[in-house]
Amino acid sequence: MATAAVTAERENYLNQQYGIRSWLLTTDHKRIALLYLASITFFFFIGGFFALLIRLELLTPAGDLVQADTYNKLFSMHGQVMVFFFLIPSIPAVLGNFLVPLMIGAKDLAFPRINLLSWYLYAIAGLMYIHCILTGGVDTGWTFYTPLSTAFSNTKVIEAGLSIFVVGFSSILTGLNFVVTIHRMRAPGMTWSRLPLFIWAHYATSIIQLLGTPVLAITLVLVVLERALHLGIFDPKLGGDPLLFQHLFWFYSHPAVYIMILPSMGVITEIVPCFSRKRVFGYEFVAMASIAIAVIGFLVWAHHMFVAGISLYSAMIFSFLSYLVAIPSAIKVFNWTATMYKGSIRFSTPMLYAFGFIGLFTMGGLTGLFLAALGIDVHVTDTYFVIAHFHYIMVGGAVMGYLGGMHFWWPKISGRMYPESWGRLAALIVFLGFNLTFFPQFILGYLGMPRRYWQYPPEFQVLNVLSTAGSTILAVGYLLPMVYFLWSMRYGKVADDNPWGASGLEWMTTSPPPTFNFEETPVVTWEAYDYAHIPDPEEVAVER
Repeated sequence: MATAAVTAERENYLNQQYGIRSWLLTTDHKRIALLYLASITFFFFIGGFFALLIRLELLTPAGDLVQADTYNKLFSMHGQVMVFFFLIPSIPAVLGNFLVPLMIGAKDLAFPRINLLSWYLYAIAGLMYIHCILTGGVDTGWTFYTPLSTAFSNTKVIEAGLSIFVVGFSSILTGLNFVVTIHRMRAPGMTWSRLPLFIWAHYATSIIQLLGTPVLAITLVLVVLERALHLGIFDPKLGGDPLLFQHLFWFYSHPAVYIMILPSMGVITEIVPCFSRKRVFGYEFVAMASIAIAVIGFLVWAHHMFVAGISLYSAMIFSFLSYLVAIPSAIKVFNWTATMYKGSIRFSTPMLYAFGFIGLFTMGGLTGLFLAALGIDVHVTDTYFVIAHFHYIMVGGAVMGYLGGMHFWWPKISGRMYPESWGRLAALIVFLGFNLTFFPQFILGYLGMPRRYWQYPPEFQVLNVLSTAGSTILAVGYLLPMVYFLWSMRYGKVADDNPWGASGLEWMTTSPPPTFNFEETPVVTWEAYDYAHIPDPEEVAVER
């Protein structure tokens, strides 16, 4: 009887069923999250490989590693893989899928089969894109600008466009699932004012996915139709308007930046109060800031087009709106800082990633204000200043948040602890490697080095060598967590149900959780982030 009780107690989502079939046909949101984790990690390394080749090419001014055409393909495919197959699905599809039902006290997402369908659409789109890479690649930049993409490029534009069209539906279905789940499946007592801010961030992200992604899908279909059937939509020779493409593309692709960064902000808002042992400062403001970013994010797209020929009056309005969208982001940074003020801060690995996120995201945001200023933007558009700016947001922000979340919730996902000293070392290496890679690019851009060139004047070589050296350090920092996460699954210390002493329903079930998350539906009677009544595990250990 005792053996049976122990076996039943230890049954969880990982060991309830075995075999490839049980994974490929699962409707368990936690298993689907792990399918996404394996998939996006694969594409992260493909995109990283392209980035490494780009940096090696730029080690010398002469352009002597690859040909110019190959270089165009490398930066185009690097951008498309990283944006559409890694950054956009990273936190929502992995951590969001795993945690949204757990955090609100639900047994699963609202539509489990649609959740599995979204992963299959992602996998199909990924296979299409890999076929595109292996049969010649695409050289239009990640933006598919017309008329290059519809009339002049002789690469696999149609195949790349259709693969991103398909992956867009994966994104739409995930967003739909989250919105319905958050509205309809919250546990008794889990009111909107008690929701974790991670949920608020994913709710705002899902709204963008639902409203923005169809615009990109339609735009890419129009590109494919013009290229295949020579319809006059974007090509001026056929009576089209190339600026129309830019408006349609950026109407999605600027909000897409917030699809990447809002979930990371949600992760940081869970980590900071946990390791400061304080309630989030200004809960309502942080929640509403997420919604404000989602709304205002749809009103700033033409700041990508200041030098594309739009009217001066339009440019002034979009410049003002670009400053406006910085305000809710700044509110979040100030509130994280105020939460840490006079807190009992622990420098555990997730908190180190949170510090890294706040620093790098702030730098990325402040340089975004430079680009929102018309006079400066004219000079630094299409230079390495822009490259550095959006990498500080999309890599320094989104990837730091993703890694912070993986380290924070890894004990819950796997039931094991990773080696803390290795985690701290990896966080430090990532932070140093990132700054060494991308800070010199601000200087390069300010000095006038254009982006997308495979050769450059010799006076820019020192800064490019620094950037390439930094990228190798950054690569080591990204490889380390994968190694010790895999190591921990076999050799790591067994995790407690709540090793960090965190608030939230996900920490009130076992590690790893059972298939349906909770033995019985939880009833919420406390406010969010009620750290005044949660013991600090380190203090408990000292008392023992």
